[in-house]
Amino acid sequence: MSRRRSEPPPRIKNTSRQGIDMMTQDFSRTLRAQLFGIALAIGVTLVSGCASTHSAVKTSETESEEPWIAPTPVLRQRIEDEAARMPWTHGIERVDLIHWFAKVGEPAYPTLLQMVLDPRPDVAGAALAALGATRDSRLVEHLRALPWPDDDQGSDLALERARTLLRLGDWRMMPRLIAGLSDERLMTRALCAQALEEATHERFDFDPRADAEQRAASIAKWEAWWQARNTDPLLTEPPKEPVARRADSE
Repeated sequence: MSRRRSEPPPRIKNTSRQGIDMMTQDFSRTLRAQLFGIALAIGVTLVSGCASTHSAVKTSETESEEPWIAPTPVLRQRIEDEAARMPWTHGIERVDLIHWFAKVGEPAYPTLLQMVLDPRPDVAGAALAALGATRDSRLVEHLRALPWPDDDQGSDLALERARTLLRLGDWRMMPRLIAGLSDERLMTRALCAQALEEATHERFDFDPRADAEQRAASIAKWEAWWQARNTDPLLTEPPKEPVARRADSE
């Protein structure tokens, strides 16, 4: 039996050297283009990140210049809505809204400080009442710096301003409120008496419902009390420098 001669395996054609070089160059160019694109994307991201960080720092610095704590966007919208609603509230609804603003406190101060200059006396008076209810003495200088009209010194609104400033610690308003005890209107006498008692813890037996003779006797005691104290700089002069805000209260 004859042996079959084994055939050698078929040869694979070798790719030419020139073809290999071209493929290598194409691959290198593609790889470099991809790496450049990745590097560019990373660079843009880093620049954007730095810009946003710088913007955030600038925003933080700007906000830190504001004298009051800024409200959140949701609270800011609520403050604006309630301020727009204020002129159309009456009675207990108005009182509740004043209490709400006082409870919100510092974030509502810029809005309330604008409202106290409202041409409608009842709206301005409500804003003053809300500020006075906070008992935040930092508001005194801000209120005094506002452009109050010169021709309303004897008005109810001027009396409300005096009452608010006294509640905030400005005892320079004391003579105006003592004079308010002689007002013909019961409500005005009662509000002045309340502000005086809250500030001094004194009453001198003043009853806004009493007859004129009894009220006059009490008012004389108030005037004598103030006469003995109105030269005290601790009571009548504002501090030369504002009291620093406590960090734990922010």
